[in-house]
Parts: sequence; C-alpha cells; structure tokens
Amino acid sequence: MDFKTLRELVLWLYYQYLLVTGTYVLEPWEKYLFNSVLLSAITMVIYTSYVFVPVHVRLALEFLSVCGGRSQSTITLMT
Repeated sequence: MDFKTLRELVLWLYYQYLLVTGTYVLEPWEKYLFNSVLLSAITMVIYTSYVFVPVHVRLALEFLSVCGGRSQSTITLMT
C-alpha cells in the first residue's frame, strides 16, 4: 500500500476496522454504543493488567525462589 499522507493511512485503518468488526452496517447510535463498550472493555483490561500482573509476577518469582532455590535445610532454619 502506498499512502501519501497520514490522513489516508488513518482513514484506511478505520475502514479496515469497520470491515473486520462489521460495524459499517450499524446506525450511528449503534456504532457509538458498540465503540463505547469496546473502548471500556479494552480500558478495563489494560488497567487490571497494569495493577494486578506485576503483583502476580512478583508472587510467582518469590514462590519459585523459595521452592527451587533452597540452599539451607529447614532444620538449620529452625535452630
């Protein structure tokens, strides 16, 4: 594809989005509602990934370092 301007590229990408999602057959209020729900869902996924994934990764690394990297026996730790 040869795009002369950024505007043509953006319009082409928007047209592809309309074709892939099938929203080109919807009325304007339906498009607005569909896009709002889609944007809300994407925003929630990004937010929860930002908040919860680092915590789970840290916990997993701590678990793996405790389970796999025992350099001392439990009897030594207790005394």
